[in-house]
Amino acid sequence: MQNLDPTVWELFDLTGEVIIVTGAPGQLGTQMSFALAEVGANVVVTSRTLSDCELLASRLDQEYNESLPFAADVTNESDVTDLVDATLRKFGRIDGLVNNAYSAKGYGKNLQDLSVSEWKSAMDGILTQTFICVKSVQPHLAESPNGTITNIASHYGLVSPDQRIYADTDMNNPPNYGAAKAGLMQFTRWLSTYLANDNIRVNNIVPGGFYNEELAQRKGYTEEFLPNYEHRTPLGRMGDSTDLKGAVVFLNSMASKWMTGQDLIIDGGWTAW
Repeated sequence: MQNLDPTVWELFDLTGEVIIVTGAPGQLGTQMSFALAEVGANVVVTSRTLSDCELLASRLDQEYNESLPFAADVTNESDVTDLVDATLRKFGRIDGLVNNAYSAKGYGKNLQDLSVSEWKSAMDGILTQTFICVKSVQPHLAESPNGTITNIASHYGLVSPDQRIYADTDMNNPPNYGAAKAGLMQFTRWLSTYLANDNIRVNNIVPGGFYNEELAQRKGYTEEFLPNYEHRTPLGRMGDSTDLKGAVVFLNSMASKWMTGQDLIIDGGWTAW
């Protein structure tokens, strides 16, 4: 008797699906956008800077499938409405949303130095923008046979930073970041049950730290922070340019069709001890 179940390749195939990636031109957004395009998705590339979106979109167009660059501040409801409208005009559908954008003030500051306005900036730049984007795309995801929302959280939403790894550097992980990411993870769980009747699945990718060349010029990043972080991580390294690709494809594909409200932790084992 012929087996009519889809193959593994078919389960991961996103051909024809339309997925919005916020903060797409950034370090993590770029690798996730390429991963989604590689398995067939049309990626809507959005961030505040149009030139960055256009550059990434042109690469996706040339190497994989048609994409859409669109400049939007996802903390602004009007911008997100325009983004959704432009996506529907271009592709006629929305199947997935990857909430990757992040903005906050107060990087490198400690508790006493962090102002109230800087504290609030992380709540808006992580939680509020996710709320706005989800609210805007929900009716359209409900029409998709594979509606998905993937929120990019952080292992610092699960555990506190080990302050010792920062040593005498000019870096640290500010208190507003982990608090907002923890809130995002709870919001994901709430959404997963609320949107289940619409057959929309909502999950978190929970990354650990990723090596960032832009930070290499900061005091102590290469000499102290990097070896300290790697020593603290069971697999002995930070994340690289491909470590989120499999996760984002899995959570946006039918391969994860019975998975919602979950945290997919990709941190090299950081939270295992």
